[in-house]
Amino acid sequence: MNQKRNSQYFPMDYWLLFSALLLAGLGLIMVFSSSGIMAERFYNDKYLFFKKQAMFAVIGTGVMIFCARVNRRFFYDLTYLWVFLVVVLLVLCKVLGVSIGGSKRWIHIGPFSLQPLEFAKIALVFYLAFFFAKKQELVQTKTFAVGVIPPFLVTGVLCFLLMIQPDFGGTAFMCFILFCMCFVGGTRVIYLVGSAMGGAWAGWMLIASTPYRLKRWTAFLDPFAVAKDEGYQLVQSLYAFGSGKFFGSGLGAGKQKLFFLPEAHNDFIMAVVGEELGFFGISLIFMLVAFLLVRGFRVAFLQEDLLDRFTAFGMCVILALGFCLNLAVVLGTVPPKGVPMPFISYGGSSLIASFICVGVLLNLSRNRS
Repeated sequence: MNQKRNSQYFPMDYWLLFSALLLAGLGLIMVFSSSGIMAERFYNDKYLFFKKQAMFAVIGTGVMIFCARVNRRFFYDLTYLWVFLVVVLLVLCKVLGVSIGGSKRWIHIGPFSLQPLEFAKIALVFYLAFFFAKKQELVQTKTFAVGVIPPFLVTGVLCFLLMIQPDFGGTAFMCFILFCMCFVGGTRVIYLVGSAMGGAWAGWMLIASTPYRLKRWTAFLDPFAVAKDEGYQLVQSLYAFGSGKFFGSGLGAGKQKLFFLPEAHNDFIMAVVGEELGFFGISLIFMLVAFLLVRGFRVAFLQEDLLDRFTAFGMCVILALGFCLNLAVVLGTVPPKGVPMPFISYGGSSLIASFICVGVLLNLSRNRS
């Protein structure tokens, strides 16, 4: 009786659920629009990627419902198991993964591919939330060996496994998660500043010491100078945004997806959105993304338990970083890296991981609304 009363008093955040489903629906439409011609030419089935993405959406929705309804102890009590599993997956990715573009970031399972990075983000959030909630006294008392080193060490192991793939963008994403969680977890500012400076220096050394990364960096600084080589994808993305103007060319009427813009249905799908729906359509998606994040951070703010609060905050950080970094890449404000747009870009791992984040937030929203 008491459980029923609490459930009625603290309902699930249906606005958060609605915004996530709406974004996923828009993603399905744009995946079909951006991939149909390419899929028909190379696979004789213009609905191929749409059907796969629809299947991923159904699976993701089911996983989201499970995460929203299961006892949250299922996440917390198995924290170290989640970390261990993603470590195993990242190792298998290097050993058994298929090399695409010189990197082994995917494990093929039949006709599908699994990208462990997307689930490593979630496992890292669970671990960091658990650590900062349970070790808060040690963090607050500035005990370096116990209050600082463990989260950096665990994140470092995951980053090392990503770098040997190699996946520089995924490594940077994990470091951003660590920084954000340390910031709200109470880590001393001097440690955060020092680690940020050290990370920036290490990042630059990795870029400067690797020819293809250095070429990407110089192409990012002036893509039109190398528009036929390293800057080609970014230039085509900017052309797509520029040609969209205010209302766009119309859904399905874009030209950049006609084999001009590489990865039009993947990481650069927002360029197709900009071309076909224009500034107006992009603005609507921005507002929907902002609304989802506001609802998500609201869930985190209203949690009374530290573990719940840190977990909700971390799930929001995963989504927020995905949205911001993807848009920054396609608009040319950061060097191009493989960061999918949550709920919009084609890809099962990214879509299901995004649904997991929302499912955990929905679960926590029932605790306090």
